[in-house]
Amino acid sequence: MLGPHGVNRVVVVDDHVLFAEALRVALRIEGYDVDRVDLDDRNLSSSQLLTRILRLRPGMVLLDLELGRGGDTTELVQPLTQAGVAVVIVTASTDRLRWGECLRFGARTVLPKSAPLESIRDTLRLISEGRPLPGRQEREQLVAEFHHQNARRQQIRSRLDRLSCREREVLGHLMAGRPVREIAQRSYVSEATVRTQVKSILAKLEVTSQLAAVGAAHETDWHPPVAVDH
Repeated sequence: MLGPHGVNRVVVVDDHVLFAEALRVALRIEGYDVDRVDLDDRNLSSSQLLTRILRLRPGMVLLDLELGRGGDTTELVQPLTQAGVAVVIVTASTDRLRWGECLRFGARTVLPKSAPLESIRDTLRLISEGRPLPGRQEREQLVAEFHHQNARRQQIRSRLDRLSCREREVLGHLMAGRPVREIAQRSYVSEATVRTQVKSILAKLEVTSQLAAVGAAHETDWHPPVAVDH
């Protein structure tokens, strides 16, 4: 069973007021009971936003992935689906990995904001009628991509954990765009020492260039020691 008030109870979670209002008007014409979450308070935490959504007792939620200063809403998908809510992502984000993550956490589908309004109406109609949504193969592919990338990130993270404290500092300098000479000057060591440390970093990360090492660190949102900035 979807939602305490049934599947026709729809809540829109989107900080673009005109877009959200257009959705609300269009869906009400179709016979849905539609409400929009008040997002005027930009300091809402994820848990507070979740509570605010669930208080509206939705059967379906149209969820934007990015709420400006409200941040990323991906982590709301799983608790909403666990509460019996059908989640449909309606977003301007083109990040397929984020799409796959949302689908893995239980979202029914992901629709771009550029999609015709008819696509959103048709999707909600199929959900309300308990019928399968089209695009099953694409959804499975998106989830598979997410799993593959997540495994890759975990592998890179484990390699980063092999770095010594000094190697982490050097990698931090490389991420800041500093050449070997400047790193040596800042660290009061020889350039040869820094080059040896860089070679060790490349070996441990299993990459062949400084650029690839920096890319790997960014890919996992790795952050260097604070001392690097001093």
